Amino acid sequence: MKHRRIDEWAKAGIVIGAEVDISRIADDVVIHSGCRIQGEETSMGSGSVIGAEAPATIDNCQLGHNVELKGGTFSGATFFDGANMGSGAHVRTGTILEEEAHAAHTVGLKQTILLPFATLGSLINFCDILMAGGTSRKNHSEVGSSYVHFNYTPHQDKATASLLGDVPQGVFLDNNPIFLGGQGGLVGPVRMAYGSVVAAGGICRQDILEENQLHIPSTPKPGTQPYETGVYKGIDRIVKNNLLYIGNIVALKEWYRNVRQVFMCRDRFDKACLAGGLNNIDLVLAERIRRLGDFAQNLEHSFLWLEKQNNVPEGILSSQHLFHNTWETMEFELRQSGWTGNTQAKETFLSALALLPVGGSYIEAIQSLESETRETGRLWLQSIVDEVAKLWGVK
Repeated sequence: MKHRRIDEWAKAGIVIGAEVDISRIADDVVIHSGCRIQGEETSMGSGSVIGAEAPATIDNCQLGHNVELKGGTFSGATFFDGANMGSGAHVRTGTILEEEAHAAHTVGLKQTILLPFATLGSLINFCDILMAGGTSRKNHSEVGSSYVHFNYTPHQDKATASLLGDVPQGVFLDNNPIFLGGQGGLVGPVRMAYGSVVAAGGICRQDILEENQLHIPSTPKPGTQPYETGVYKGIDRIVKNNLLYIGNIVALKEWYRNVRQVFMCRDRFDKACLAGGLNNIDLVLAERIRRLGDFAQNLEHSFLWLEKQNNVPEGILSSQHLFHNTWETMEFELRQSGWTGNTQAKETFLSALALLPVGGSYIEAIQSLESETRETGRLWLQSIVDEVAKLWGVK
């Protein structure tokens, strides 16, 4: 039977790598002509469709049920039930599209996590970002077409990951959506509250921390002025936003290990997605810690240069010295695996979770939780974020 499937695929112009375990591809998966399937970790759940609009290369990706990848290159990413992407995609490792997350054509993703229902338009580059918000496919966070997340600075660092929504609130699928208007951009690292709307055609350069706000970005004043590449000014916001991002990723890992583990046990394709998701979360954590470390090392050039200047506020220099000098200790703390948060809240939440039926829809299970149970779960997850953030005195 296995050999017959491979023969049929070969006749259709589909290339299946010798390392692929075809028992990890459900019998009813549709793979269109011209596609390449490779990687021993590749798994494709029932109802999935590959290459409907253009040839697709799938390399070590995990697909849940009813996933549609319509064309492009997909490497080391995880797609939960009902996720889909249009043609021309370029998706790299560290990427997770949770249930019913969607992207239209010509979208680039790397180290990107979209919680359920989040939707991206066309012609988008959206790397190093987590986006949550919304309650359904009709009420979802969305990014308009021709949008860019700017994730690389003139100082040649990438301590720029942005948090749109968060994990402690977002995983419960009961928050207002976030909307980023098209033909615009976001300069990381940015944090954005639920219900935020950014007007189309602008570049957002600031945090929006109050919910349900419309932000109309201003245009920088034109002109030319002296500029020293590699010299930072105030760094508190950069460090704070990075630690909050890392804290949210740690909280998401605990959610996968303790909650998705319960509801993703229907079949081997669920289990492959869970494993793939956890692996990508670990990759994101390692990347964020590494990039924050690069930023800490860059500060030596910065404060040495600033010390030679006149009238530099003492707070700027002291913050840069402090972060540069304490990074080694902070890095050790970030890499240890003991971030468990409020133990009592965790146990109370998981006990309530154990009373729910398993084997059904993950989304339905989460949205069926009682209000009190949700609040206990939020308390647990937020306590994890807070533990990480306190490494820089963030409250």
